[in-house]
Amino acid sequence: MVLLFREGARPDAEAVRTLARATAAFNVSHDPGLNPGAVEGEGNWLELLMSGLTFDLRGLGGAEPADIPPLRHKFGLDELMEGVEGVSLDAGPHLAGCGNMMPIVRSQLALSLQLATLPGLVAVAWAPSRSAMAVNYFTSLVSAWLAGGAFPALGLTAFAIAADGGLQSEGLSFLIGQELRREPDLTEDGVAATKLAVRLVNELVEHGRVTERLEMTGPDGAPLILEPSANRAFVRVWPGE
Repeated sequence: MVLLFREGARPDAEAVRTLARATAAFNVSHDPGLNPGAVEGEGNWLELLMSGLTFDLRGLGGAEPADIPPLRHKFGLDELMEGVEGVSLDAGPHLAGCGNMMPIVRSQLALSLQLATLPGLVAVAWAPSRSAMAVNYFTSLVSAWLAGGAFPALGLTAFAIAADGGLQSEGLSFLIGQELRREPDLTEDGVAATKLAVRLVNELVEHGRVTERLEMTGPDGAPLILEPSANRAFVRVWPGE
């Protein structure tokens, strides 16, 4: 997760500490800038505690911004961001290798909702799907999901047409270890194909990795077949009988 602020508008550590005190939704569990003998630049990151899990917030004002990941998809934005500076939010070192576990992702996104109220924020980038989301778009979809709604597939995942005409997801593999692939037979209507893909992503986030053939009914009542690809990297979707 990278929060994209207007150039020169990145918050400093004190702004985040103030937000934590005001909301009481999260805590600052480690602040290297407050350590005796801290040198200039050491205070450009904080460890934040949310739901018993720690996350590192790096690239705060007063030092170098965080790197912005390559971005390909945009949601709620007219164009991809230029002239912005990044502040990254990642699972802490003790969660290394576990950052894609759903409880951690949910806590990370809940914390992001709190940080999204900081002034100067113009977009939110999610590296696994190479997506940039407008702030209002991000907060609306994520808030709904955390309250029990549908997974924000158009943002935390994205979709693109492959060379053979199939529709493939990007970012789902971060969550379940596989991308979704709708075969060309199902992609003649691009809008309908994307709607079905969004529905399937929601199902797969709940189900997890697909290891065997599954049969299900699509939103239009048509039968579908889901099965892992030969290399297990994709969940392939076919028309059923």
